[in-house]
Amino acid sequence: MTVNQIETLAAEIRSRLALLPEQKTANIRIVRREFSKRLAEATPDFVVQLTLQLLKNEVQRFFAYELVQHHRKALGSLNSRKLKLLGEGIDSWPSVDSFACYLSGPAWRRHQVSDGLIARWARSDDRWWRRAAVVSTVPLNNKARGGKGDVVRTLEICSLVVHDRDEMVVKALSWSLRELAKRDARAVEEFLRAKHTFLSPRVVREVNNKLTTGLKNPRKS
Repeated sequence: MTVNQIETLAAEIRSRLALLPEQKTANIRIVRREFSKRLAEATPDFVVQLTLQLLKNEVQRFFAYELVQHHRKALGSLNSRKLKLLGEGIDSWPSVDSFACYLSGPAWRRHQVSDGLIARWARSDDRWWRRAAVVSTVPLNNKARGGKGDVVRTLEICSLVVHDRDEMVVKALSWSLRELAKRDARAVEEFLRAKHTFLSPRVVREVNNKLTTGLKNPRKS
């Protein structure tokens, strides 16, 4: 692996994306799948360094993160240092959620990073890192993302943000608890009872709706 090889491939990716007639997610993913195939035999470090180069060049974050997500060995190589580098600059709802759902959540689920790391994010002064911590619980519980359920780790992180009133964190907390409810509704019910006075009304409403109707916001008859 050389710097020139990484820069050359990154430039090719940028060019391919720029030539797309429409910058739609489906079109972008066609290009991503092509490059994932080309990177199948690449080393984990090459894929991670290429991803960092793409982020530096402001390629869509979900594209860059998916290159790691869909390279089994690269995903398996993630640790706290690499996640810090890959997460630098997350500053929006889409960038945080792709980072947490594609990278940090799966790495945490597989115990590649410690519970303490995610807890530190949850205590961060940066709203986006706090959201990243909470959204990282989703891959623990979401079946489609490989989750098998993890009540303890999910609720430990949720407990750290029950007083948080930042909209991005509140919405993430609702999502996290609703996802866990699919795995262990009783644990979520008990959490709501214990934390009811501290939680945002939005969280209480949406999670209770999920528990009673299966929907976050059921339509009124």
